[in-house]
Amino acid sequence: MSHRSTVKATFKGSGGHTLAARLDLPAGPVRAFALFAHCFTCTKDVLAARTIAAGLAEQGLGILRFDFTGLGASEGEFANTNFTSNVDDLVLAADYLRQNFAAPAILIGHSLGGAAVLVAAARIPEAKAVVTIGAPADVAHVLHQFAGSIEDIRAHGEAEVKLAGRPFKIRREFVEDAEGQMIEDKIHNLGKALLVLHAPKDATVGIENASRIFLAARHPKSFVTLDGADHLLSNPPMAAYAASVIVAWAAKYIPPMPAESDVVDHVLVRETGHGKFQNIVVSGRHRLLADEPEAVGGLDSGPNPYDYLSIALGACTAMTLRIYAEHKKLDLGRILVEVRHGKVAAEHCTDCSPTATTRAGKIDRFERIIRIEGALDQALAQKIIEIADKCPVHRTLEHSSAIVTKFAGAG
Repeated sequence: MSHRSTVKATFKGSGGHTLAARLDLPAGPVRAFALFAHCFTCTKDVLAARTIAAGLAEQGLGILRFDFTGLGASEGEFANTNFTSNVDDLVLAADYLRQNFAAPAILIGHSLGGAAVLVAAARIPEAKAVVTIGAPADVAHVLHQFAGSIEDIRAHGEAEVKLAGRPFKIRREFVEDAEGQMIEDKIHNLGKALLVLHAPKDATVGIENASRIFLAARHPKSFVTLDGADHLLSNPPMAAYAASVIVAWAAKYIPPMPAESDVVDHVLVRETGHGKFQNIVVSGRHRLLADEPEAVGGLDSGPNPYDYLSIALGACTAMTLRIYAEHKKLDLGRILVEVRHGKVAAEHCTDCSPTATTRAGKIDRFERIIRIEGALDQALAQKIIEIADKCPVHRTLEHSSAIVTKFAGAG
């Protein structure tokens, strides 16, 4: 199983507020990006969102999940939102992906988030497939959760209701907006592949909603029952199962690898426009992030430039030692290389090379610590240090390099 990474992100929502998001990325190439909309009054960190995002990232998909305006870590007042503003937030989330990575190929919505992606899909042309999980076929269905307060809301303009044990202020505009939505027409004209996931014993949004969504949609469409699940997919294995179904079904609608036009034979670094320092790094088929720590104004969404230098030295050292071990038929255990970087006064660097100590002022000092599983005799340990010093990146860092800079103009 590959290791994935989760980075923080923010973008402006429909009301101009900053919305908090997380982007789950696979360890290797990104096959496609997906956008996840959470359930009513939930957050991006609800179990279903986290589990499904992790499952998709393990299969090579990047997935953006975010808190709608006024929820979780996002700015704004929930009372000022409605279904229409949620749809607008989704479209802006897709814009964020399009501008910084790639437009989402898959839209996934849980509960009311499912209704939202069905409506937003028409405004995200690059999306090829839509997935709903426990979604209502009628937006007004959400009003059942506070039906006892509807008359108070109509009469006084707003009322405080309890949802999932938490107080929320609901205004008349929210009710009227929900009642005015006609999403079955949107479903019929979706023009994208549809997967409907629903638990037969969903006590919050009945299974009949899945039937209505499925019947309203045109082919290609699929329906899978989440037998034994509850509305929130609070059982981790069931949430993981839902993720596996989504990945298998969506395989037809996403490329196995990034398009050839996205592959470069060099390193390309481009500002994302997100935060002060965040850059996307493209190397071949690989997508990485470079950033700075929050302490210096960055988002801490990826390694900083000197971290990448340390990564290069550590990785090159491990690879060089492995090549040596195979060439000499040595039974070396797993290799671990730890690299620390800092700046020191040249004259105080007693363990640096003679060339380094003759320089004026401060120099960059990389401390490399090599660990190898299993016992080694003293002679082999010394040989490993000698071979490590022959690592090509080591030599590049230790000796002068030629850097030629050219300005290519605008664009």
